[in-house]
Amino acid sequence: MKIAVDAMGGDYAPGVVVEGVANALYEYPEIDIVLVGHSGKIAYYLEKYGIASHPRLSVVHAPTVVEMSESSATSIRGKKDSSITVGAKLLKSKEADAFVTPGHTGATLAATKIIVRTLPGVNRPALAASMPAFSGRFLLIDAGANIDVTPMNLAEFAIMGSVYSEFLYGVENPTVGILSVGGEDSKGSDLTKEAFKLLEKAPVNFVGNVEGNTVFEGACKVLVTDGFTGNVFLKTSEGLANSVKYWLNVIFRKNIVRMIMGLLNKKAFRELKTNGSSELQGGAPLLGLNGVCIVGHGSSSPLAVLNAIRLAGECIKFGVNDKIVEKISRFHKLLEEESESEKSNTEQDV
Repeated sequence: MKIAVDAMGGDYAPGVVVEGVANALYEYPEIDIVLVGHSGKIAYYLEKYGIASHPRLSVVHAPTVVEMSESSATSIRGKKDSSITVGAKLLKSKEADAFVTPGHTGATLAATKIIVRTLPGVNRPALAASMPAFSGRFLLIDAGANIDVTPMNLAEFAIMGSVYSEFLYGVENPTVGILSVGGEDSKGSDLTKEAFKLLEKAPVNFVGNVEGNTVFEGACKVLVTDGFTGNVFLKTSEGLANSVKYWLNVIFRKNIVRMIMGLLNKKAFRELKTNGSSELQGGAPLLGLNGVCIVGHGSSSPLAVLNAIRLAGECIKFGVNDKIVEKISRFHKLLEEESESEKSNTEQDV
């Protein structure tokens, strides 16, 4: 399989990206990599990490970069030769089986949605982020791709998240819930109430509304929400984790006894950090695209890049998109049959 990687995306590109690619070429001999970016800026790092002449590596020149401060539409309108846009074109033309980028999320969404398009039956792609819970992990979808959504969008997100969760966590028929302000089906906004009705009919293991204070306890394996709420939830969780780290550091530095206790528990704290680390997850897929696209964190390390490439390869092997199309098609067919039945009953009544 061949995976395109955005060499210019992220806060520390291209150095950390090329290092991650070098590690991936060593770890995964079944993967060929197409490095997309400014060939002149990449060359030094290819030599540094000893992969300039690697037989499973090729470079596609993309002279411009979509900076994090630029608008999402820049990749399409102003920088058609950016590493993100060129990577999306490679995915569209099937010159790459997947595209990995730690770059601008909004620009990646804009470029892939316009160039690559969505899967049959899917209206919008959604970002699926893996989050730590009391036991195992859960999937947050949408984690920031779509600010304004419809009930049908949420239903499709749930189906896509359910399929991906089966692959990611190895859980058959994972539970699916909607993030809301109360557990009862009467609670929530008009959006969540209408989505609730659709999800009761969807081919997923729907458990109803889920409140924020039960999410990390394992209330569901797939948490469905709109991209605005999902991104706030994600960033708040990241901020809280950093705050806890700071508070622990302050507490264990108050006196010599606590400092010794902290040193004695250093291994436990390292394990705690690993549980919440985004490096091991690699990135979040944009589910619903007609191709595999993994979006990494802007501060991705070489390890995160390595794992993003690994994740892209595993998504291809699992056939995530084929399974999504099958379930989405089944859902829409069910809704069409219900609509036809209601129409027929109305005509008979008349």
